[in-house]
Amino acid sequence: MGHSHSIHNRNTNRRRDNAVNHTVNNRSMTVTDPNQFRSNSPEKSVEEDEEYEQYVYDNNNILILPDSCLACVFQLLSSGDRKNCSLVCRRWFEIEGQTRHRLSLHAQSELVTAVPSLFARFDSVTKLSLKCDRRSVSIGDDALVLISEYCKNLTRLKLRCCRQLTDLGLARFSKNCKSLKRLSCGSCSFGAKGMNAVVDNCLLLEELSVKRLRGISDGEVATAEVVGPGAAALSLKFICLKDLYNAQCFGPLIIGSKNLKTLKLFRCSGDWDRVMGLVTDRVEGLVEVHLERLQLSDSGLAALSNCRNLEILHVMKTPDCSNLGLISVAENCKLLRKLHVDGWKTNRINDEGLIGVSKFCPNLQELVLIGVNCTRVSLEMLATNCQKLERLALCGSETVGDAEISCIAEKCAALKKLCIKSCPISDHGLEALAGGCPNLVKVKVKKCRGVTSDGASWLRASRESLAVSLDTVEVESQDAVSDGVQDEDPAAPSQIEEASNAVSSSTSRSTSFKARLGLVSARNLVSCAFRKWSSFGGGA
Repeated sequence: MGHSHSIHNRNTNRRRDNAVNHTVNNRSMTVTDPNQFRSNSPEKSVEEDEEYEQYVYDNNNILILPDSCLACVFQLLSSGDRKNCSLVCRRWFEIEGQTRHRLSLHAQSELVTAVPSLFARFDSVTKLSLKCDRRSVSIGDDALVLISEYCKNLTRLKLRCCRQLTDLGLARFSKNCKSLKRLSCGSCSFGAKGMNAVVDNCLLLEELSVKRLRGISDGEVATAEVVGPGAAALSLKFICLKDLYNAQCFGPLIIGSKNLKTLKLFRCSGDWDRVMGLVTDRVEGLVEVHLERLQLSDSGLAALSNCRNLEILHVMKTPDCSNLGLISVAENCKLLRKLHVDGWKTNRINDEGLIGVSKFCPNLQELVLIGVNCTRVSLEMLATNCQKLERLALCGSETVGDAEISCIAEKCAALKKLCIKSCPISDHGLEALAGGCPNLVKVKVKKCRGVTSDGASWLRASRESLAVSLDTVEVESQDAVSDGVQDEDPAAPSQIEEASNAVSSSTSRSTSFKARLGLVSARNLVSCAFRKWSSFGGGA
């Protein structure tokens, strides 16, 4: 009898383990013939549901899984697979709805009628994305307020193209969702009043991203309503502003956020020297700063020298910044480990500024130079003093040739990833990499007309462990441009995707043509240099 009982227990455990393994390994979570049970829905009769559960029990014994275990399995599935699993039976339908924390919805005006049933089912949602396309009418204030009544524990909210939302709707929403920690809004129509309501009511707000906010007035800064500081200023750690008129209206909020760690300003109009001076006087804990296409001079850049904990700095397309401002930052921000500079072919940042960085920033790990005419002099100093340098990108530099690449190969012992784009190097430069940089794992070469596929193949054969990426197609198209077959549409997708080509691909282009290309290249150039590096041993 005891022996039979032991066999029965072993068989039961074996069936349970098979059920668990089958559930985890089968991504569709299909445990029965789909043709037989595809019509099952939560609205089926109790008899049908019990019949189905008995069938599953007899074949897989999956019902022995507790709800918590089944919920963990659901967490491993994609959104589509979770939807399919919710159709299996009433129990799965309920568990899937109760354990879904992230939800993305098409925020068209018709959504308001579905809000009660949707959020009655998904009553544990904490992260919500509401996106509407440009051609549709978005949800209005009523829908957003109704959502806030069902999702009082919401911590993250993303709004895209919700043009029917007003300041009043956002204010009413913020009163219901006081646990909000992250807010991202783009191409919406509310303005300073709505933003002030959020920072006043959401005391736990940590991250704020604002892009193309239509409600911010494009009139005089002096007469425009300001945002902040508000109660959320004490909790804010991340602020990102993009493509805004009168973005300086957010000045009081930035200045008042004394615990701010990351500040990103992209293509925001107005003079930022004074604002940056006030910010860095009162916010000394900044760790990461991105500045792109701003009216900023050395005075504003040098203000960052007050941020002694600064580790990441991007100075992109700020033509009034020079070696003076960069050296001032380097002297005082000795913890700097990531530096991205787009000199925009102004030659105001060159060897002098980079030598200053090499002297004062020994912890530098990542350096991206676009449109900066550096030479062997500064590169040798960087390699000698910055012995932790692992990632280097040189784009659109007229002075980076084979001698500079040889210097990198000889001196940069810690270098792991190297990107060279639109520089006058040849196969001889690649040959130098074959015997240098012992830790190098990836080399990317784009639009360097002196480099051939034979040179890249030789390098691959010489160092089998080295991943070499050579864009030969773009090299040919570049030759076509130099031969007079010039693309007349600077906003073509290929031009926008490879934005750095807009400022550095051909030295024979006129200044006005460079300016036109610079205006349409709205994306950050560094994203082109490092876009695919994240899939190769970690992001830069």
